[in-house]
Amino acid sequence: QVKLVESGGGLVQPGGSLRLSCAAFGFTLDRYTMGWYRQVPGKEREGVSCIKISDGTSYHADSVKGRFTISRDDAKTTVYLEMINLEPEDTAVYYCAPGLGTAQTMCVHLPAGSWGQGTQVTVSS
Repeated sequence: QVKLVESGGGLVQPGGSLRLSCAAFGFTLDRYTMGWYRQVPGKEREGVSCIKISDGTSYHADSVKGRFTISRDDAKTTVYLEMINLEPEDTAVYYCAPGLGTAQTMCVHLPAGSWGQGTQVTVSS
């Protein structure tokens, strides 16, 4: 079965850290550009961080630049989102999705297709 599974979310205090994982089952990510996206109820989904798997080039939205880092494992089956100095504004459901194109394109223009369950990140004291 081909699917992506997000995990690693949770409740963290402001200033804290989390690492999200996006694991691919049934396929590898070599040919894709992978993106992390987030959505707050009542707002549109937005691109956060994206990475072109083949060469590792990445893009981060201005709101998370310097705080979030996207990476992939050597087997190219998992993509990570390392988040530090978390802020209450980072509270959202986080999703990963595959696509084609540059990392910036993937983050600026949401990919078509279905979305997984996502993982909830809550930043609160």
